[in-house]
Amino acid sequence: MVEETAAEFLLRRRSTPLRMMRAPAPDRAELRAILTAGARVPDHGKLEPWRLVVLERPVLSRLAGQVEARGAELGLDPEAIAKAARDFADSPLAVAVIAAPRPSGKIPAIEQVLSAGAVCLSVLNAALARGWAGSWLTGWPVHDRPFAEGALGVVPGEFVAGLIHLGSADTAPPERPRPDLDSIIRWDGP
Repeated sequence: MVEETAAEFLLRRRSTPLRMMRAPAPDRAELRAILTAGARVPDHGKLEPWRLVVLERPVLSRLAGQVEARGAELGLDPEAIAKAARDFADSPLAVAVIAAPRPSGKIPAIEQVLSAGAVCLSVLNAALARGWAGSWLTGWPVHDRPFAEGALGVVPGEFVAGLIHLGSADTAPPERPRPDLDSIIRWDGP
């Protein structure tokens, strides 16, 4: 068997749409390995300006009901409510990455927020590299302060950087258009 290099993996990596995911999800030992790799991100000042909340199946089912109730309370479109609730109800496992910037005279808050985003991508890539299906999503519920505080324990000064949904898939995710590098790169040099 020929092993794929990290560079080859990054050139072919694709997220799996949540609608294509199913159980099983990584167990706690496997997830610990994924999260260990995911936490190895740039973190200037060693502030760890993020934390992780693992949402297992029973909690995700409960949160789906809370999404429905909160969406109705907010008077949101029933389709938007149903889609958001389905994301929680259908997910085999999710990791909420909470951005938690810390006061620092040296490390700007934006660098800390970018570190939390790096955790999201690193957790996702670590899971994909280990053969799991995964997708980084958010959605209106995690941006709703009362929901995020009550459901995920977000405190003032924190926010949800992403929900990393993990599970299995029977088929490869579809390819999607990728950026046209010539339209987004500017070369400055000789």
